[in-house]
Amino acid sequence: MPKPKLVFVHGIGGPRDPREELVEWKRALAGGARAAKLASDISALTTDWMADCSFAHYGDLFVDGEPQSAGGADDLDEEEAAIVLGLLAEFLEEEAARPANQGDRALGRVRAQLSPDGQPQGAGGAGRHLWAMATAVVAVPGVAQVARWSSARDVLGTWSQPARYLRRKNKDAQDTTLDERIRARVLECLDPARPTVVVGHSLGSVVAFEALASYNGPVPLLVTIGSPIATSGLVWPRLKPQPPATPDCVDRWLDFWDGDDVVVPRRKLADLVRPNERGVRPTPLRFDSRMWWAHGATTYLGRAEVAEPVMRTLSAASVASADTDPSAEPAPSAGS
Repeated sequence: MPKPKLVFVHGIGGPRDPREELVEWKRALAGGARAAKLASDISALTTDWMADCSFAHYGDLFVDGEPQSAGGADDLDEEEAAIVLGLLAEFLEEEAARPANQGDRALGRVRAQLSPDGQPQGAGGAGRHLWAMATAVVAVPGVAQVARWSSARDVLGTWSQPARYLRRKNKDAQDTTLDERIRARVLECLDPARPTVVVGHSLGSVVAFEALASYNGPVPLLVTIGSPIATSGLVWPRLKPQPPATPDCVDRWLDFWDGDDVVVPRRKLADLVRPNERGVRPTPLRFDSRMWWAHGATTYLGRAEVAEPVMRTLSAASVASADTDPSAEPAPSAGS
């Protein structure tokens, strides 16, 4: 059996250098391994001795080719703007439920301007209403600070790419939709002949989940970090396939969420996702970092709780690979 793979799937953001991102994510995971007292495996990870590592990059697909475009709110059509309104409405509902925001009048006024289903009230298009709502949200100090929003563009930048992905439009010359092209980037990083650990962050957890639904290779571990999959209003009912279930290729699914992560909804995957044919369903694992901004991918990867199962799974797969290939030199086992 060939050497296992480790595939990272990023969240929102524009074009980036996949090689630099891969180095940064591996460095963060190595820090988590050190915290988990698995320092002996760090060199095996960083040198790709333990596994071949890939960074599934798709941020460039949101850009329309114009120099001024960042694949953000300016590119939204009316339906996509309505989806963002729904995502924003659910986010504000989550924030209003936090003890620190109880009785926040500014937050209450903003929420009152959104109809329950996230559609704009009264006359006017969803796009115009969306910009007005985003501007209003920035004026709510507690919410804007915890989400690191300083402008309406920051607010819309958080939600515009998930909306465009879930819209499942924007066909190219080959009649392939944007979400299909994004999932193809993930599938290109996979190898059915190798066991693969997949780590999906934020929107990347949605992309990884849907990509693996059509994948037949072995995935001994799926890790989702900072995942919005359970967002009830707009994400959950738009997932494919329906009803959402653990992909059949996945042997184990760990869903890590920070109690201080403003992007993660209160509804948890373990309560919603159906098990696959082997009974595998997400295992929820919570921790509380007490950080001002807890959503970053490298922040999650640097946690011992996240790094340990990733490293141990890769180590076990690497040993199994060496056992079936006498010419291969195994990496040290985790914790050795």
